[in-house]
Amino acid sequence: MTRTSDVLLPTRPSAPKRPVPSPVPHRRDIQGLRGLAVTLVVLAHAGLPRLAGGYVGVDVFFVVSGFLITAGLLREAERSGSLSLRRFYGRRALRILPLATLVCLCTLVGCRLLASKIRYEEFLHDALTSGLYVMNVNLAVSGTDYLQEGGAPSPFQHFWSLSVEEQFYLLWPALLLVTWKVLRRPWLRVLPLGVLCLVSFVLSVWTTAGSPSWAYFGAHTRLWELGAGGLLAFCTGALARVPRPVAAAGSWLGLSAIVASALVYDADTPFPGHSAGLPVLGTALVIAGGCRPSPSGASRLLALRPATWVGDLSYGWYLWHWPLLMLVPAALNRPATLLLSLQLSAAALLLAWASLHLVENPVRFRASLKRRPTAAVALGLGLTSGVVCVCLVAASFPPTISSGVRAPTLSETLATAPDPEDRLAGLLSTSGTRLPANLSPWLPDIKKQRSAVYRDGCHVGYGATHSPACVYGDPSSRDVVVLFGDSHAAQWFPALDRVSRENGWKLVSLTKASCKTADITTRARGRAYEACDAWRERALRRITELRPMLVVAASSEAAEPVDRMEDPSREWTAGYERVYRRLARDAGSVAVLLDSPWPKGDPVECAARHPLRLGNCEADRRDAIRSPTLREAGERAARRAGAAVVDPRPWLCSRAGRCPAVVADTFVYRDESHVAESYARALAPVLREELRGLGFGGGTRPAG
Repeated sequence: MTRTSDVLLPTRPSAPKRPVPSPVPHRRDIQGLRGLAVTLVVLAHAGLPRLAGGYVGVDVFFVVSGFLITAGLLREAERSGSLSLRRFYGRRALRILPLATLVCLCTLVGCRLLASKIRYEEFLHDALTSGLYVMNVNLAVSGTDYLQEGGAPSPFQHFWSLSVEEQFYLLWPALLLVTWKVLRRPWLRVLPLGVLCLVSFVLSVWTTAGSPSWAYFGAHTRLWELGAGGLLAFCTGALARVPRPVAAAGSWLGLSAIVASALVYDADTPFPGHSAGLPVLGTALVIAGGCRPSPSGASRLLALRPATWVGDLSYGWYLWHWPLLMLVPAALNRPATLLLSLQLSAAALLLAWASLHLVENPVRFRASLKRRPTAAVALGLGLTSGVVCVCLVAASFPPTISSGVRAPTLSETLATAPDPEDRLAGLLSTSGTRLPANLSPWLPDIKKQRSAVYRDGCHVGYGATHSPACVYGDPSSRDVVVLFGDSHAAQWFPALDRVSRENGWKLVSLTKASCKTADITTRARGRAYEACDAWRERALRRITELRPMLVVAASSEAAEPVDRMEDPSREWTAGYERVYRRLARDAGSVAVLLDSPWPKGDPVECAARHPLRLGNCEADRRDAIRSPTLREAGERAARRAGAAVVDPRPWLCSRAGRCPAVVADTFVYRDESHVAESYARALAPVLREELRGLGFGGGTRPAG
């Protein structure tokens, strides 16, 4: 994020041998454009209604930054015939790093004092990647993990955009220097950036469809936006000759495009891809229109003092607002209402004003640093090293989480019990209200657990239409068992895998993110989940080929059909029944495992806040059913198709109706809906007895 005062825009050379461009006036309209961009971002994050698409303000920043930085580089090249990378990175270090370092360290302190203790290690990692300007890569990687979905965003998440910019500026000045030295014709010097923009745009469109997290956070899908601003910088001479009425009309059209995208786009809009073209093109039109100022142009509106004042504070406001929105509501134990979020955003603006005058400007305009680029670069390296050191030291002193006395070992207790289900019922009814000292795994590690289907890529993501060949248990066995469904089927894999190994069964896993077992087209990520329908059909064909002795089918009861249903109960029943009848035709037996009871919020986070009052984290059995309509439809369809119905509620809730967060030494849930891997594995004896009741066990097929 760059100030307009940081650079002078290139003009046509006044002399053929050593061109010295004439002075260019300060672009107050661009500073106002930055003020508009940050306002859109902050208000969108605050939850202002009808402004869900305010995230396009980041795209505006990218175009503006690309224009200003490239303009400054071109002016230096025209003046001196070359570029000094040392001076460039010295200026970037003075402009970006002092405040970014301060915000990063303050946020880290806030995480230590105010945020979830079990996420402290995660926050340290986020601070480290933010300080090294690879936060976008960190978010792209974690965003592809289905089990990470639904968690609260990191207080460092907003550093992703700075990471993209800095990664671009590691490449672009060197590329421009080479092209300036090698290529003499001006139009040839534009080609490398033009090709880079074209490739990046194609990657953006392609990746948005297949991997939304990488598309949104990846530098390779965002470079074209910064490059678009860079291409404009090459054209300022020609743009200055555009007729004023045309320039004015273009600037208003561009401003309208930015505002329209902020109002029309929302969280379900596939982004960036094609959709990013509207705010990027709009920003380009506003900048281009300002190259030929007109009293009737949008530049005059953007140059007004309120807009430019916010533009002066835009960098600081962007950095400060997000940590406040993430940390303060939790510290106050209050929900993040619109009023509170707006108040915190205003407080962030005051912090931005203070940090501009106390941190940014004193460092940035210090004469000794401006005259000595090497010292400026050294300062930047020192600040970055400081963040790294603080993170490494803080990692050695994790916060303590209070715990109670030792509890029985759940897995051993159930494994040795004559009647595991009855023993489990007793443990559920007597579960403590304090976090046991021997909790295994320890609370911060529960969310990190991944069963083999996740580690091996067998639980496929949203874009996949087929599953890899994933075989567990005894791969050489002729007795085949199939696990089929979505993540609420995959959560039982640890138990079913253990039972399969004990009985010598071959276990084939066929699960996909949020893909219901019902033959109903649902909605996922804002659009029809057609990949689920294609995957389901292929999975059913695979089951036909396998001819398994048993299919265990399960899926979450959280679903939104694409088409409005006149009679949801009847239509969902029909959708489930079509699939279960196909399974019953192709398999020896079918066991439909109903959805597990849902906890109250995130039990892991709750236990971290109330380790001695776990009763606050318990759900009630009556309220733990996500959708009674889907539950009844699935059960009715299973019985009509001749499938066995297994209700897991007695495995997680006591007869009195309590659904505890901890049973013996084991945590029950990993997040807001999934059973923890360690708990599922401990329930293997219970599942084994359930299957024996259906006629399975001892490596034999059921009679008949």
